[in-house]
Amino acid sequence: MYPHDSMPQETANRFKYWQYRTIIATMFGYMLFYFLRKNFSLAMPGIEAELGITKTSLGLFLTLHGLVYGLSKFLNGYWSDRVNSRLYMTIGLTLCLLVNVAFGFGPVFAALCTGTASGPAFMSTLVVIFGILWVLNGLFQGSGFPPCARLLTHWIPPNELAMKMSIWNTSHSIGAGLIVILCGYIMARGGTGAWRFCFWAPAMIAGAGVLVLAAALRDTPKSVGLPELAGTEVKGARTNDPVDKKFLLERVFCNPLIWMIGCANFTINLVRFAVLDWGPTLLKESKGLPLDHAGWMVAAFEIAGIIGMLAAGWVTDRFMAGRAPRTCVFCMAGAALFLFLFWMLPGTAPTWLLFATLLAAGFCIYGPQALTGVTAANISTKKLAGTSIGFTSLFSYASVVVSGVGMGALAQHFGWYYAYIVIIAVALTGAVIFMLLWNAKPHAYDELAE
Repeated sequence: MYPHDSMPQETANRFKYWQYRTIIATMFGYMLFYFLRKNFSLAMPGIEAELGITKTSLGLFLTLHGLVYGLSKFLNGYWSDRVNSRLYMTIGLTLCLLVNVAFGFGPVFAALCTGTASGPAFMSTLVVIFGILWVLNGLFQGSGFPPCARLLTHWIPPNELAMKMSIWNTSHSIGAGLIVILCGYIMARGGTGAWRFCFWAPAMIAGAGVLVLAAALRDTPKSVGLPELAGTEVKGARTNDPVDKKFLLERVFCNPLIWMIGCANFTINLVRFAVLDWGPTLLKESKGLPLDHAGWMVAAFEIAGIIGMLAAGWVTDRFMAGRAPRTCVFCMAGAALFLFLFWMLPGTAPTWLLFATLLAAGFCIYGPQALTGVTAANISTKKLAGTSIGFTSLFSYASVVVSGVGMGALAQHFGWYYAYIVIIAVALTGAVIFMLLWNAKPHAYDELAE
């Protein structure tokens, strides 16, 4: 199944070059998508302080964004399996940066609509404008991951996918980590109104990135004159021909393993989003940290996640024979343990100890976040990688009902004590779901080969 086995040396070298170029280009592109959606978390305290928008409303923006993003990711997954991935990503990223620019001008739009810059009418209009813009961002953000998933499964053989897709998944953490550091400094040093630059600065960076992505990225091996991967043929699904309805139902929508992966995704992303979206506010209010320190701590959570993803991918390919759910059992249990320890630490605890426990939790949670996509892609095959990952992402982003508005309302009315309990309980539930997948096969190509 290794791509070089059946190729002349010159062709194998070209394949390897384009494989790594595709991995790097998609990593870069998806990192920029994160720049344009994880900036909101650091901007929230400034929006609340300057404009008086409540935590519940901010949480509602997160929830609506996440729900629309999950649905968009599913729909884009279906279509991205059928069109050019280079074009798909660049258009989607351009639309996201335009929405971010508009978000920074939200109060201006509200003032133009109401004829005033204060009062109930202005506030109501502003909330609606912010909500619409962030929902649109969620809609366009769904065009980021599915074409990447499609490309990776066309360029990487199944027996290498866990490790190399884990490397690719570091783009999530790199993007989220860099943006919280950047926006943390913007918020800490910028004064009143600085939250606007949490949207404008990433948009400017993404504008340059769109040009780089368009120049560097291509589509499947066939688009650059290379053969498709050997050993990944599927009955009724040759090369670029569309798959039939029966195959789609069997491998995705009526596949119990895919549904279980989706449920596991719900638990992973609830924990992950709770830390990413509410982390700065939670750390400020429950541990007494200033926002710039909180930004570094959330960035550290992401950086630890990079190491955790790489370790989880390596362990899966090296010791678990490609059975990613087995690795995920230990990761989710570890995440629950370290989040509990972090919760138990008082705000007066040494900063290094707070950092260490949160880093350990990040190390554990990001392995499963990467490996569920690997599992879904290998079960559904490269022909339906975008569709299956998009479908399981519906579950992922349904979690924002809890991590977004749910956490916001819980913190506002009852404090962060109960929020910690919910996050830890969900992490433990994820470990149980992965235990049920312990004996799942690593991929479906053997049983579906022609």
